[in-house]
Amino acid sequence: MGTAAPTPTLRWTGDSIEIIDQTRLPAELALIDVRDVATAVDAIGRLAIRGAPALGAFGALALIVGLDEAQPGSMDDAVDVLERLRTEIGDARPTAVNLRWAVDRTIDAALGDGAAADVAAVRQRLLDEALAIADEDAQACAEIGRLGREVLAEATVIATHCNAGRLATAGDGTALAAVYAKASCGESVRVLAAESRPLLQGARLTAWELADAGIDVSVVSDGAMASLIVRGDVDAVIVGADRIAANGDTANKVGTLGHALAAAHAGIGFYIAAPTTTIDAAMPSGDRIVIEQRDADEVHHAGGARLTPTGVGAVNPAFDVTPARLITAIITDAGVLRPPYGESIADALAATRCAQPEDDRC
Repeated sequence: MGTAAPTPTLRWTGDSIEIIDQTRLPAELALIDVRDVATAVDAIGRLAIRGAPALGAFGALALIVGLDEAQPGSMDDAVDVLERLRTEIGDARPTAVNLRWAVDRTIDAALGDGAAADVAAVRQRLLDEALAIADEDAQACAEIGRLGREVLAEATVIATHCNAGRLATAGDGTALAAVYAKASCGESVRVLAAESRPLLQGARLTAWELADAGIDVSVVSDGAMASLIVRGDVDAVIVGADRIAANGDTANKVGTLGHALAAAHAGIGFYIAAPTTTIDAAMPSGDRIVIEQRDADEVHHAGGARLTPTGVGAVNPAFDVTPARLITAIITDAGVLRPPYGESIADALAATRCAQPEDDRC
């Protein structure tokens, strides 16, 4: 078991963002010092930083990096810079809702009431809001872990897909937070981690962080997970989410839908674990979610070698959508949501708004 405190997925140094380069794991624990917007956008695009909550915290901090890089000479210039960054950073990946949500929230907090006296004051407001987003995510992870442990009380062998752990958030994760909570209480738990495309996030990242924490984990090929579930080798499936529609339809890493279908066939629980910030109340259903299409070379090549015949095409969606009818429950920081999701999601979001003293709609 690892004894040292884990290296943070992302950390504000005072004038830059230090992140783990997740493309180098598990072979090497390498860090990237992000000091300009081009490096930030590149890190998002090539999945050096990934996971919806982590992308939100990172995107918010990247605004300060971008402001420092531009060195605006006036408030008008600062506003122009931030509005450019709202799109450049906020739209760097289209499916994960937390990235654009965090960028919008941070910019709006810095500029909203127009009271900032100068560029330095705007910068401080950006930083305060970005750090608050990261802290709130860590707290949300802790609550999701607590609730997830209760939901999975009878589950010993738990399947998961992609990486929804410490590497994907500013805390202990979403889906894996429940695993960490069970392990910390001395409960028996074994994780089956599906490999996960496009960059084997389950095989590389989930397996790495769970093994480092001393938790029993085995890697399973994506195509083999369904048969393990159907033949009774899995007690429950829990995954994270990149966007949850208002009706409960959920976008997650491509391959998730197959596990959900297998779980429904086997009659076991299929759970989503995500903070309420991943819920997109403006998205009525999953068929409206924009699915990121990644470079075909990720299908054609592995380890630098071409796997497919020259001249053939490749389709490489990064996500799929699991219909709400296949989801047993959605575990959030606002509680465990159950069908009908249109009602439980609306109630959870209303309760979250009412917890904010400045909201006058409650």
